[in-house]
Amino acid sequence: MKLSRLLTLIIGLIVILGLMLWTIDTLRWFYWQISYSSPLLGTIVLLLLILLLGLVIAAFVYYVLLFGGAGSKKGRRYGKPKVPQAKNEAASETLRAVRKQAEQIQDEVARQALIERSRQIEGSLQAGVLRVVVFGTGSAGKSSVVNALLGRMVGEVSAAMGTTEAGQTYSLQLQGLDRQILITDTPGICEAGVAGTEREQQARELATVADLLLFVVDNDLRQSEYEPLRILARIGKRSLLVLNKTDLYPPEEIEAILGRLRERVQGLIPSNDVVACAANPPEMVLDSGSVFQREPDVMPLIRRLAAVLRAEGEDLVADNILLQSSALSEEARRIIDAQRKRQADKIVDQFQWIGGGAIAVTPLPVVDLLATAAVNAQMVVEIGKIYGCELNMERGRELALSLAKTLASLGIVEGALKLVTAALQLNVATFAIGKAIQGVTAAYLTRIAGKSFIEYFRHDQDWGDGGITEVVQQQFQLNRRDEFVKVFIQDAIARLVQPLSDRFDFIEEEKEQSEPASPAPISRFEPLDDWSEPPQIQDDW
Repeated sequence: MKLSRLLTLIIGLIVILGLMLWTIDTLRWFYWQISYSSPLLGTIVLLLLILLLGLVIAAFVYYVLLFGGAGSKKGRRYGKPKVPQAKNEAASETLRAVRKQAEQIQDEVARQALIERSRQIEGSLQAGVLRVVVFGTGSAGKSSVVNALLGRMVGEVSAAMGTTEAGQTYSLQLQGLDRQILITDTPGICEAGVAGTEREQQARELATVADLLLFVVDNDLRQSEYEPLRILARIGKRSLLVLNKTDLYPPEEIEAILGRLRERVQGLIPSNDVVACAANPPEMVLDSGSVFQREPDVMPLIRRLAAVLRAEGEDLVADNILLQSSALSEEARRIIDAQRKRQADKIVDQFQWIGGGAIAVTPLPVVDLLATAAVNAQMVVEIGKIYGCELNMERGRELALSLAKTLASLGIVEGALKLVTAALQLNVATFAIGKAIQGVTAAYLTRIAGKSFIEYFRHDQDWGDGGITEVVQQQFQLNRRDEFVKVFIQDAIARLVQPLSDRFDFIEEEKEQSEPASPAPISRFEPLDDWSEPPQIQDDW
């Protein structure tokens, strides 16, 4: 507020208050004069006096609040913006959940990395810094745009592709915005070679943590540029599409290119967020022979950038922090899920051979998972424990029987029997196949059941939209591939078939040793006990 207006207001308030005080004092004197002769009239005067006092107090409070509010609005406008409270709390709650999730991770390196990243995000939440990332191909002139925005040379302009180091960050000041702004120049995308691929990955990582993206192009969008832009928009990144090098085109062609760009990014970027600039126009040689360096024309970009940051800066920071914390939570969930799956796979591997061994030792006329219900029920209980679901044996038996019936109704039992029989005939001698087929088939079916239950517990004890049938069929298809069946049969031979064969050979040897020896054949002539002397023949002649 100007000084003259402030003085006028103060003088006016003094005059008004003085007149009101004189009026109140006059009414008070008048009250004392008439209160003795006319009490009713005195009471009316007293009420009028009280009403005037109330008006004075109300006017004073009103003006205090008016000027105080104006001061607070001014402070809010030019002071340090605060992250919206609801999003702030949501991000903080998510980060606390991430640290709690990290306690379940067994890998020490992965656990510490998650905790460290959660602290970094929390630090960004407290700092409230706006992060602008310049993204695009190496030839689009990203460094020139950064230079023009900063008003000073900060990088190598007109350099060859691939010279920008990852994460070059500078401080940017915009008039009327007190929040600190950091602008980061990234390596170019779509570069050739292994090194180019690595730099592009670094650029994408920087883009995913930006509050605002400046996606720089020098002509119409190519497919290689549109795809990363679409992915970034899909994950919620706010972007400005910047057409650079407009000094190379006539005005009518610039408008045509801008029109095509707005059409291509419709639904991804608002039309008014597609702007043009000439960040580093080339030198001009005048008729006199002197060289004239034209000034960069980036005012359209600066105006739009400033408008977006002023209007949406707080929400951009809050949304980005919430997005990063949610992504970190999802990463923690994936690590825990992979850890649980490894543990559950070990349980399935263990119980498939237990169930197969039980059937192989006591073969039944037909392969029936009901015979291994106790084994499968225990497997279900153990898998449930890994996923934090405490089940009793009765519930485990119910689930195992339900899945066994599904296997039978879908014809998977018969299909598994044929698959195992064909595979064993190629790997095992004929005499051992009969004893081994049922055991190996039972192990195979137990594996399908266990893998199906892993999916069931991974999705919070829900079979999904397709129900148990779809899950079981999917697992059967995954476990009937040639490369898997080959490995499975070799393992089955080592764990079931060979022990059965050894046991069969041992039983046959025991049987042979336990049979009595056959008696020697009886000769028609008894051998003489003593051959030392010839027999004496009587001479009857």
